[in-house]
Amino acid sequence: MSDERPTMSSSKSFEPTCPLPISAKNTVQLAHGGGGRLMQELIQDVFVQAFHNPLLDCLHDGATWPVEKGTLAFTTDSYVVRPLFFPGGDIGSLAVNGTINDLAMCGAKPLYLSTGFILEEGLSMEVLQRVAHSMAEAARAAGVPIVTGDTKVVDRGKGDGIFINTSGVGLVPNGVRVLPTSIQPGDAILVSGDLGSHGVAVLSVREGLMFDGKVESDSAPLHHIVGDLIENGIELHCLRDLTRGGLASVLNELAVAAKVGMTVEESAIPVNDPVRGACELLGLDPLYVANEGRFVAMVPALQAEAALTVMRRHKPATLAARIGFVTDHNPSMVVLRTVVGTHRVLDLLSGEQLPRIC
Repeated sequence: MSDERPTMSSSKSFEPTCPLPISAKNTVQLAHGGGGRLMQELIQDVFVQAFHNPLLDCLHDGATWPVEKGTLAFTTDSYVVRPLFFPGGDIGSLAVNGTINDLAMCGAKPLYLSTGFILEEGLSMEVLQRVAHSMAEAARAAGVPIVTGDTKVVDRGKGDGIFINTSGVGLVPNGVRVLPTSIQPGDAILVSGDLGSHGVAVLSVREGLMFDGKVESDSAPLHHIVGDLIENGIELHCLRDLTRGGLASVLNELAVAAKVGMTVEESAIPVNDPVRGACELLGLDPLYVANEGRFVAMVPALQAEAALTVMRRHKPATLAARIGFVTDHNPSMVVLRTVVGTHRVLDLLSGEQLPRIC
């Protein structure tokens, strides 16, 4: 039996690391995700401080509340936006508004949100606090509190600064049924505002581009508009927010799901001049550019003007417009009538518009 004992000498050098670096207060460290003191400080100093409310303050594994009469809606989404901050918004407000809007598109009144953070080691604590306070302000403005959450930290170089997941629950009033399968031939197609501002705003910062005219993200909560439509007796057959893939992709998805055709008028689709100019310069089609505060609605044709009147009461929808109609011809196809009077199929992109903008 050998009496040799292991020594510190080795072909591989031993490099001890400190689990609590001096800069721990200024940047995110792996220990912030380790369940110990630093993680508790992070939760208390950043998230509890930002999202303070009675349901969250219990700091339980989840939040509980009584359920009213109606149907619960539940949604989840993840946000990986680069850059984190852009004209008109940031990843934090985007995460809150995006999940609220997904609930609104179900016809639901959003009730509560949860959030999960995946943080990269080395992320500035100042940046994290700025994002958290932006989320908190967006949630307060929308009247939808963040009541539970989770935090994980990954090694430096294994993330992109910060990824955010938000989930939400809401209540759909009795008698409201907003589904793609409810779309009917003859329905009017309405859009809640001008298109493409979010995608162009993000792209401008990411690529350091300057365009004629100011372009800001359209990121905004939409549940108040939907709630107003429901309260005013508008029969909402279907709603869908126009995020990645833009208007064209959403219309195609809905046409396939409902097995109907759709015809839209290019001249009726609102696109502001700076966005149109930027898209022409970059070779992008605004009908495929991402939005974060716009939606499309299918309603009975006889209620279209009443619906537009309600929508235009709200700031995000002052440019709401009727852009087309649903037909039983050419099922699963979307046809665009161009400004010169010709027709072309408005198809799904076979790949992705370059450069990717969200």
